Amino acid sequence: MLELKPLSKDSIPNALSKAQHYRLLNEPWQAESISKDILKIEPDHQPALLNLILAITDQFGGQKRNSESEAKELCTRLTNKYNQLYYEGLISERLGKTALSRSTPRVEYIAYEHYRDAMEFYEKAEKIHPEDNEDVVLRWNACVRTIQEFKLKPAPNEDRIQPFLDV
Repeated sequence: MLELKPLSKDSIPNALSKAQHYRLLNEPWQAESISKDILKIEPDHQPALLNLILAITDQFGGQKRNSESEAKELCTRLTNKYNQLYYEGLISERLGKTALSRSTPRVEYIAYEHYRDAMEFYEKAEKIHPEDNEDVVLRWNACVRTIQEFKLKPAPNEDRIQPFLDV
């Protein structure tokens, strides 16, 4: 059976740079693989965790299964509460974007719920955001604009659509 080869600790900065580069080249699978190699050596390496979350969410809507739960689990490993909330919001926002790319029934309701979930995380993060960082405000505004542009709305009945039932 084939086995993975470990990286040396000294190679982590270069490997992280390559992972970020592969995300920019729209090769998130490669960035994911490199980030996982880094985390094998240093399981709590925060930049690698962040890069892995982003690489996974870059692949939403593809053939990869259970990536949402994996990304959310990675958020629990972030040591900064602001980052936990911000990236949970980003996961929900990207799930909304993925939902919009489908042509399934009730997609406007499902996407709306994902965006609203993202906005709830962003609101919580805004309360504790670093003074010089208003990324949550930018993300919130992007969610509002998307909801408006695509005329997204909550389901007409009293029962809220549960985004996790999105198939």
